[in-house]
Amino acid sequence: QVQLEESGGGLVQAGGSLRLSCGASGSIVRLNPMAWYRQAPGNQRELVAAITSGGSTNYQDSVKGRFTISRDNAKNMVYLQMNNLKPEDTAVYYCNAEGTYRRSGDLYARTFTSWGQGTQVTVSS
Repeated sequence: QVQLEESGGGLVQAGGSLRLSCGASGSIVRLNPMAWYRQAPGNQRELVAAITSGGSTNYQDSVKGRFTISRDNAKNMVYLQMNNLKPEDTAVYYCNAEGTYRRSGDLYARTFTSWGQGTQVTVSS
């Protein structure tokens, strides 16, 4: 399968910045959309930002102009630059990726959807 590992979360004051990173590993054939989701206590997991393999992006309205998603296809990495953070951005942030992979002996690639373990982002007022 394909594993995702996030890093970069932490505690920051309102108005500050953080950069999240997520790396994908495994027998990857192709990574398609990659995305960041977040989940605050008592809330459902929600999409924050997504990026296609071609670089097209999509953002949740509340983060437009403050967050920037980017990816490095050569390194199988996706990033989330978060500026002007607000207390309401506090949540566990999860990396998500879809694509195809191949196991030893496979004639055809298999599809996958993977999630990272999550990284905590806390913004103090």
